[in-house]
Amino acid sequence: MKLASLKHGRDGRLVVVSEDLNWFTDAFLIAPTLQAALDDWERCEPRLRALAESLEHEAVPRGRFHEREASAPLPRAYQWADGSAYVNHVALVRQARGAEMPESFWTDPLMYQGGSDGFLGPRDPIPLADPAWGCDLEAEVVVVTGDVPQGVSRDEALGHIRLIGLVNDVSLRNLIPAELGKGFGFVQSKPASAFTPVFVTPDSLGDRWKDGKLHGALTVTLNGKPFGQADAGDDMTFDFGTLIAHLAKTRSLVAGSIIGSGTVSNRDADGGPGKPVSDGGLGYSCIAEVRTVETIQRGKAETPFLQHGDTVRIEMLDEKHHSIFGTIEQTVEPVG
Repeated sequence: MKLASLKHGRDGRLVVVSEDLNWFTDAFLIAPTLQAALDDWERCEPRLRALAESLEHEAVPRGRFHEREASAPLPRAYQWADGSAYVNHVALVRQARGAEMPESFWTDPLMYQGGSDGFLGPRDPIPLADPAWGCDLEAEVVVVTGDVPQGVSRDEALGHIRLIGLVNDVSLRNLIPAELGKGFGFVQSKPASAFTPVFVTPDSLGDRWKDGKLHGALTVTLNGKPFGQADAGDDMTFDFGTLIAHLAKTRSLVAGSIIGSGTVSNRDADGGPGKPVSDGGLGYSCIAEVRTVETIQRGKAETPFLQHGDTVRIEMLDEKHHSIFGTIEQTVEPVG
């Protein structure tokens, strides 16, 4: 089952979308918004599934689904927490700046609390007031939970995952060092993120969803050129069950909590840093990582961060080369 929110007010209008992403039907008689459906999932989920089946059989009123008319599936959320499940990415970044990586990073997830009061739609521009801030894309996987009790185990946590999608978790890299230097985490360096047009129930993903991981190439293009195609299921040190259990260690989570994987990152076949797609590698899911590899190999970063006019595209394709979650496609624009 695929769910989306058409732009309408602050919280969107919940719709069920066909498997091929071509059609939608309104779900307002079941729940007006996705958050309302998540709050009452036991009642709403079977009714939404029945509606999705009727849509596939053309048995209900339907309209063409245009991704540009979609907001983020959850235009705002009660919680957005982003992990760093691909420790390869963390290790590379720390290596480039000569910082030692504690052994605990391989056993205890990193996670930060992001702003969730407003997310960007999949085709909304990335607003950038100052290119000197070092604007970067970050292609990641996200899950949306139901209510999660405090102290949940990893296996129990997997049962609380309701939906799966992708995110462009925008970062302002040149603001990060000063913020982290204060010892109190990200604020200014993490502006609004953008999500795929649809979120998908785990069962609809088949073998792509396995052991708390989404498997498949996360395709990233930058200004029309291949940038990354790392497999989201490979080199993921912490699966989503582990990430959710980590977050819920000291508190309960409410329905509609969004948990991110962190930047998807694969090692090269020889175990070293990944190679660019143009060199036959799997490329990268953020600019910071390619700059890190350049620094390690050639002594300096060469790839620039995003500038006004640059366009980022993020999606995952199925075996028939059809988009599973729809496409995030954003152009960097000046503010005002």
